[in-house]
Amino acid sequence: MAEVDLVFPRAFVEFVDPADGEQVFRCDLTWLTSAWTCIFGQGCPGIYDTSPDVGCCTLGAHFSDADDEARVAGFVARLTPAHWQQHPGREVTDADWIERDDDGERKTRVTEVDGQRACVFANRPGFGGGEGCALHGLALDIGLEPLETKPDVCWQLPIRRTYRTVERPDDTSYLEISIEEYDRRGWGPGGHDLDWYCSGNTDAHVAPDPVYVSYAPELTELMGQQAYAALVAHCEAHLRSRSALAIHPASRHA
Repeated sequence: MAEVDLVFPRAFVEFVDPADGEQVFRCDLTWLTSAWTCIFGQGCPGIYDTSPDVGCCTLGAHFSDADDEARVAGFVARLTPAHWQQHPGREVTDADWIERDDDGERKTRVTEVDGQRACVFANRPGFGGGEGCALHGLALDIGLEPLETKPDVCWQLPIRRTYRTVERPDDTSYLEISIEEYDRRGWGPGGHDLDWYCSGNTDAHVAPDPVYVSYAPELTELMGQQAYAALVAHCEAHLRSRSALAIHPASRHA
């Protein structure tokens, strides 16, 4: 269960968004060609040792915006007691699954079950409907991608998308969209206090397919179809180069 250093040489590629010439994607090829995969239910000890059964769902999920919350609410209404361990057994209200943090921001509730605190949608081991996110399980049951039913932050992790405006020397500018690894630092200062984290851990770099393949639906949603197709070509070329920078150190040591 070895976690690599946060800072190591990485290879990035930059390319103009085929769908919007005002945007440039900056993508971490080392991460996107790594062998990382989610190992929830397959050895994941959770980000906090006090809640080992709930993976990274300990803190609840903040909504990216009102549309994100409204989309999720539509699927919460479709959950039944067979999907959701903490279903109230009646028509679901906002109070059953939404709370505000210390700054007044809306997020999914955190509850305690068997001494482990986690998001209200985190089904525990032994639940008949299956452990893990109730919204994820719902998606699989009704033939959707989990990114359609879950809060944005949940399905994006551990992909990190950020934006910045880049000023050129000729006084022109463009929007840079970075697609990178969501490592411990993405959680803010508290990320360094996590008891375990997967993105740089050799235990999680065991996938037969690289991230850009296994996360195709998520990357397509984050980038658009044309940009994702361009990313695939760059990732394939990067792997063919056999550069040492093509290999994430956690994948190398796994």
